Amino acid sequence: MSILQSFKLGGKKDTRTVGRSFQSIFFIIFTAVMMTGVAARLAYLEIVQGPQLRKRAEANRIRIISKQPERGNIFDRNGKLLASTRYPRSVYLWPMAHTKPEWSIVAPRLSKILEIPTQDIEEKLIQAGPNSSSLVRIARDLNEAQITALKEYETELKNVEIHTEAVRYYPHGQALGHVLGYTRELTADQLKERKKDGYRLGDVIGQMGVEKAYEKTLRGEWGGQQVEVDGRGRPLRVLGEKEAKAGNDLHLTVDINVQKAAAKALGTTKGGIVAIDPRNGAVLAMVSYPTFDPNIFSKQKLSQKDWQSVQGKDHPLVNRTLSAFPPASTYKIITTTAGLESGKFTPDTVLQTFGSLTVGGVTFGEWNHAGFGPLGFPRAMAMSSDTFFYQVGRRVGGPTLIEWSRKYGFGERTGIEFASEESKGLVPDESWKQKAWKIPWTVGDTINMSIGQGALQVTPLQSAIMFSVPANGGYRVKPHLLKDNEEAKNWRTSLNMKPTTIKVLRDGLRKVVTEGTGQRLNVPTIAPSSGKSGTAEAGTGRPNHTWFGAYSPSDKPEIAVVAFGENSGGHGGTDCGPMVLQVLEAYFQSKYPGKYQKPVVEGEAKTQGSGGRTGD
Repeated sequence: MSILQSFKLGGKKDTRTVGRSFQSIFFIIFTAVMMTGVAARLAYLEIVQGPQLRKRAEANRIRIISKQPERGNIFDRNGKLLASTRYPRSVYLWPMAHTKPEWSIVAPRLSKILEIPTQDIEEKLIQAGPNSSSLVRIARDLNEAQITALKEYETELKNVEIHTEAVRYYPHGQALGHVLGYTRELTADQLKERKKDGYRLGDVIGQMGVEKAYEKTLRGEWGGQQVEVDGRGRPLRVLGEKEAKAGNDLHLTVDINVQKAAAKALGTTKGGIVAIDPRNGAVLAMVSYPTFDPNIFSKQKLSQKDWQSVQGKDHPLVNRTLSAFPPASTYKIITTTAGLESGKFTPDTVLQTFGSLTVGGVTFGEWNHAGFGPLGFPRAMAMSSDTFFYQVGRRVGGPTLIEWSRKYGFGERTGIEFASEESKGLVPDESWKQKAWKIPWTVGDTINMSIGQGALQVTPLQSAIMFSVPANGGYRVKPHLLKDNEEAKNWRTSLNMKPTTIKVLRDGLRKVVTEGTGQRLNVPTIAPSSGKSGTAEAGTGRPNHTWFGAYSPSDKPEIAVVAFGENSGGHGGTDCGPMVLQVLEAYFQSKYPGKYQKPVVEGEAKTQGSGGRTGD
């Protein structure tokens, strides 16, 4: 009995001991796992997420008040200011402002004062991101009434800050719209693309013209203050400061006096005027109409009137000096070159002209419907005889005309800084015609090309380069807007033309002014000049395009000017010739005061320069 009891007692004791042993092991393992987990988590937070968490904590304690850099100024060739900076006041908020309790009071009040929908304000704050430590600009260019209202309600408008900032200003307004272009706040797509280059929300960027072409030079570098704040976001002390670095200034080749004269000469004629130095391609003036005032893009919000001024049916933002059109009879410079350089004609060649020529069953007319009798190259250029140049083009053939068109730079961009805005134009050939119209090149295409008609397309800037070739003795120049001290030879390439070809061209272009279609330039108010007119068919029922190009002085040229009228009607010599004259008068009166007679004041009777034929 005692043995049995002893056995039972021993059995209970053994069972209880075994249970306790397993519990101890479980708790030891559990504790070890938990400690390992905690250690792993601590290691993860410290090593892996440490930098990010420290950055987040720092962002809660430190704020960066950014300071926008000033864009570099832009000057003309004589140091006159073309683009600068003004300092309006703007409204800023912290990115998390819309999540705070007082936002329900701040938002409607701010929206009413600034005339900006609450949703638009919130979208900007959200776009900045919750972890952004920089202020976000909500509105710019505040007027006095808005400043007064913001100060009146400043007790309600917590965390609303007003700072001055640099905004682009163009003192000459419309006169330089297409040359300078404009700056505008980055779009959402542009911001995504440019973030890698250091751009941020609210940044402005050059959108066209010089502002776009030289964005990197003009932009500058951001600066700002690093400020420690308390729990309520109030500044405690400045931890550091980096000065904003202004962008570099630019000096352009443009002459503001010539530019304004070109704008005045073009007036409200749809088209463009470009003036260059034929020796090196420096652009002296570039005007297009309709135009626009680049200052409107410095506004926070464009009015309906502003939008209409840049979105009209005539496309004011299009630079017509870089758009392509049929060159008409100005192209006879190239036909002459092709004829003489081919060896199939000599400088002394004389051809009979007619009222019309019939080739392949198609009749091609003379502009005066009668012809001019026998003519040599210079006189044919002066009279702009179509039938003379039909014969030259037919004999040299389409491939030769095409070859010389391309040597002069037609059919490709000129190399000016506005590559994205510039048309290549078009030099049609056999492959182009087969692709576009599914028919072969014909002799009729060659004849049309010989007088600058057909599918041929040229920009006014390309035309100015063409006029520069005979002016400078046979060099194709590269147009440019950035002024420098490089020699002219670095901006031009020889076309390896015969001296006799250049002489014939210069003789012919001079006769255009002295006895042909350009007699309006045969006046004492400018240096002796040489030029060529052109009147291009624009399609059935549409007014003609008109052209006139000239360079001066004839013996030692220093300026070449081309004027173009889009669907202006009339004739090149009568419509565009006077425009070129006004530009040349401004140039020579300014550069050589007292050397030439002053232009007749508008409204006074004119007796000089009113002669000349009214044809091409």
